Amino acid sequence: MPWKGELADRAESLRQKLGAADPEVFSAAVEREVMQRMTLLAQGIEAYRHHPYRRVLPDPPVIWQEGDTRLLDYGACPEAGGAEAGPAVQSAAPLLVVPSLINRAYVLDLMEGRSFLRWLAARGLRPLLVDWGRPGAQERAFTLTDYIAGRLERALDFVVEESGRRPLAIGYCMGGLLALGLAARRQEDLEALVLLATPWDFHADNAPHSRLAAACLPLAAPLLEVMGEMPVDLIQALFASLDPHLVVRKFLSFARLDPASSKAEAFVALEDWLNDGVALAAPVARECLGRWYGDNSAARGQWLLAGRPVDPTAVTLPALSVIPAQDRIVPPASALALANALPAGETVTPTVGHIGMMVGGRAEASVWQPLQEWILARAAGPN
Repeated sequence: MPWKGELADRAESLRQKLGAADPEVFSAAVEREVMQRMTLLAQGIEAYRHHPYRRVLPDPPVIWQEGDTRLLDYGACPEAGGAEAGPAVQSAAPLLVVPSLINRAYVLDLMEGRSFLRWLAARGLRPLLVDWGRPGAQERAFTLTDYIAGRLERALDFVVEESGRRPLAIGYCMGGLLALGLAARRQEDLEALVLLATPWDFHADNAPHSRLAAACLPLAAPLLEVMGEMPVDLIQALFASLDPHLVVRKFLSFARLDPASSKAEAFVALEDWLNDGVALAAPVARECLGRWYGDNSAARGQWLLAGRPVDPTAVTLPALSVIPAQDRIVPPASALALANALPAGETVTPTVGHIGMMVGGRAEASVWQPLQEWILARAAGPN
């Protein structure tokens, strides 16, 4: 068999060992190992299903809402002094935090001790989370222009008026593209821009997978037409195709954990979030899969927002791109293409993964703390 260069020596050593093995003994050993792993996998899945952990963190106050989209004020959480803080809360530097439209926003507020937003609030900042919710009857007809030039801009208007300050925009994953679109239209109303694991060149490193994702669009067309949205299960299948063996590996590992351990609880919290997905409005699904993934429209300057191309070279705000070095969802080269296009852009590359940068054990030291320092250095006072 042809092997990659770095595996050639190991493959040759394995070939020689197999050549000396008794076929029947080897076959029996493989069968035993398969059965042990399958049993352990089933045990891991059952342990997850019956684990007692449930997320109990209460939502912070809703200070603005339109349709199913809410703006949550983490500056009024107990970690920031609570709602009683009043003027102190409103004087803190506002952060307009924009998550993806696909997964639930509470990955940024996952659980006690692993909440990026509550951690920032406890350090004197005022995170305002855009919780997109689930597409309702109105949102199912939304395009990216409706979300960015409509709903997100109106949320920005509210923050500027209510706080008397220009917020700093923070976008995570797909939310980074939404935040970039907002900055391209309204940078005079923003203080700075932070992009967390934000893709741009969708054909960088893994063009075949991007084209494969786009090729699913015609197959999903009847569903999109009838339902008005891309179902969660189909979105999950696309993510799973990035690493088909990930589910097996993670549940094998979980089966070996002490169910009462904090590590097991953190696993369940994250897995519950992953399984609590959100459908995508049909017009947005067509734009994302067909244009972003298929045509690579963003990197080619052909992503249109309200009829005008989104041009990162025209966004002159101070900008920080946090590009996880171990990201398997957004290849670092994809995010780097956007970072390099921003005139006032800076880049950091922590040794974490796409989700680990927000909830992993190294998130605070490698991402949260440097990000807080960068924000504080650029957060201006009241207008």
